[in-house]
Amino acid sequence: MNQSNIVILGGGMVAGYAAKQLVELGLADGELAILSADNAVPYERPPLSKSFLAGKDSEDGIKISPEDFYKKHGIELRLQCEVAGVDIKRKRLILKNGDEFGFQKLIVATGACPRTLNVPGSGLKNLFYLRTLTDSKSIRNAAEKAKHAVVIGGGFIGMEVAAVLAQKGIEVAMVVNDDRVFKRLFSPEMSSFFETYYATKGVRLIKSMSVTEFRGDASVKSAMLRDAQVIQCDLVVAGIGVKPGIDVVTNSGLDVGDGILVNEYLQTSHSDIYAAGDVANYQDVLFEKRRRVEHWDNAVSQGQYSARLLMGDKTPFRHVPYFFSDVFDLSYEYWGDSSGADQLIHRGDVSSKSFSAWWLHEQRVVAAFTMNRPDEERNLAPQWIESRQRVSATKLKDVSQPIVAASVSVAA
Repeated sequence: MNQSNIVILGGGMVAGYAAKQLVELGLADGELAILSADNAVPYERPPLSKSFLAGKDSEDGIKISPEDFYKKHGIELRLQCEVAGVDIKRKRLILKNGDEFGFQKLIVATGACPRTLNVPGSGLKNLFYLRTLTDSKSIRNAAEKAKHAVVIGGGFIGMEVAAVLAQKGIEVAMVVNDDRVFKRLFSPEMSSFFETYYATKGVRLIKSMSVTEFRGDASVKSAMLRDAQVIQCDLVVAGIGVKPGIDVVTNSGLDVGDGILVNEYLQTSHSDIYAAGDVANYQDVLFEKRRRVEHWDNAVSQGQYSARLLMGDKTPFRHVPYFFSDVFDLSYEYWGDSSGADQLIHRGDVSSKSFSAWWLHEQRVVAAFTMNRPDEERNLAPQWIESRQRVSATKLKDVSQPIVAASVSVAA
C-alpha cells in the first residue's frame, strides 16, 4: 500500500500553496503526497474567469509552481486520482480504483463544485459552468465562434465572465435572479454604479428573472425566461453558486454541515485530519462566528497556514476575509464581513470609478470595499477590521480630510 506522512486530498490552490510553504519550511523529500482529481498541476483559479479566459494568460502562466517543482522536491503528485472515501480509523484514503493510500496527517482540500441548472435543455452543448482550467478552456474556445451569450448570475463569476465576453465583441445578456447585481456584497448605490457601467459596455441586464428552458438541437440556440421572453444565444455560462465538496467524507465520521466543520486550527473532529479552502467551515476568531469562504485569498492563506501548523506552529488561524475582482477596466477589493453592520459610509462619488464603502458595527469597521482609491485606504481597511477600529462616520465620509482623521480609538 502506498502511503505518505502528509497527504493533501485535492489538487487546487490549497495544495499548491501548502506544498510551497512546506518546502520552504524544510519538509523532507518523500513526506508529502497530493492526490488530485484534476488533470493539471495546481494552478491559480482567479484567472479562469479573468485573464486566462480573455486569452491574456497562458496555462503555464497560471501554475502556482512549475510542473517539475513537485518531482524536484520529492512530492508525489497524482493527477486524475479519484478518491471514493476516507477511512479515518485506519488512516486510509480509499481510491475509486480500489487501491488504498495511507496517511499520518491529512488535509482535505476538495474545494467546491458548481451548482447546476435543472431545467429542460440544460444538457445541451455550449452551456457551461466555470470551476476548472478545462472549463475555462472550453468557454474560451466556444467564445471564439459565439455571437450572442447569456450569462446567468449576478455574483463575481457572472460579472467577470460577462465582462470578458463583452470585450470579445459578443452580445451579452446577464440574467440575474435578484433585483440588483451582487446583492450579497454591494450596497444599492454600488449595484447601481456597476449596472450603469455594464450597460455602457453593451451588456444587457435582466433583473429579477430566471431561465426556465434552453432550446436547440444539439447545442443551445435560445433561452426562455420565466416571463416567456426568449433570448437568442449560442453560448451560456451559469454562475449560480457552488456546493462544498464534502461527498468524499460524508460517511467517514467527520463532522460536516455547510462544509467540513473545523476549529480555529482548521482541525476536524479527528485530531490528525484538517480541512482548508472552500470546503472548510472554520471558526473565525476575528468575527467569533463560523464561516466558509470560497475565495482565492482564503485558499492561499489556509494552505500556507496548514503547512506551518503541521511543521509545529500551533497558533489559531486568524485572517481578515478578502476578495478582489477585475471587470472591464475596473479593479476592486473587499475585506471583512458586512453581515452584522449597522451603518454604511460611502467615501467618494459612488457614480464614479473611484470610491470606497465602509461598513460599521457600533462604530467599529467590520468590512470595506475600495476601487481606485489611495493606498492608505487599501492599507487601513484590513488593519482597522482586525483591530476593531472605531471611526467617526462623519470624518470618514468627508473626502477633504485624510482617512486617518476618521480614526477615533482602538478597542481594547
